[in-house]
Amino acid sequence: EHHPALPWIEMGAFMTDLRKQYGIAARALEFAILTAARPGEVRGATWAEIDLDNAIWIVPPERMKAGKEHRVPLSAKALELLKKQKEEFPGELVFPGSKVRDGKQTAMSDMTLTAVLRRMERKDITVHGFRSSFHDWASESTAYPNEMVEMALAHTIGNKVEAAYRRGDLFKKRCRMMNDWSSFCDTVIKAGEVIPMRGNAAA
Repeated sequence: EHHPALPWIEMGAFMTDLRKQYGIAARALEFAILTAARPGEVRGATWAEIDLDNAIWIVPPERMKAGKEHRVPLSAKALELLKKQKEEFPGELVFPGSKVRDGKQTAMSDMTLTAVLRRMERKDITVHGFRSSFHDWASESTAYPNEMVEMALAHTIGNKVEAAYRRGDLFKKRCRMMNDWSSFCDTVIKAGEVIPMRGNAAA
């Protein structure tokens, strides 16, 4: 399914505006962008899945679309965001909703994240579309191999032979890629500016 996405070259300017937005939903959207995760994975994230010391977020199989555990490298910016969240919301959920049911926090709805875009007057893009922005950035302005990008997005491998031989998840290499993505998200590109290639397939 096609999800209207922000052009990757506009990401820095968008993130500048997003960080001016108040509220937990804005921080959840920022985290989703930095990790290239699906909105549902972010909304349901728990502190039990987060290892701040080792900068890793491990999403369990039952919360993944493909039913397989997904390890997400956390950039310095993502860690900074999480540490602030931990101070304010030390309960079970990383980004809790506003309601409490039977004494437990409830996850925010998908529309809550969409509402952030509406407040920013960005009806032209979607929350899920930021995954496409990440993919386009990696494809058009970096030397990272496509298989690494697909792993970051937790896409299912369609080729059965390839799937059988691909046993690792390139985690260490993906750490560098996600830090490069985070740095790019902090970079406001001016019209006509040349963007240097990032990443090294052999790194």
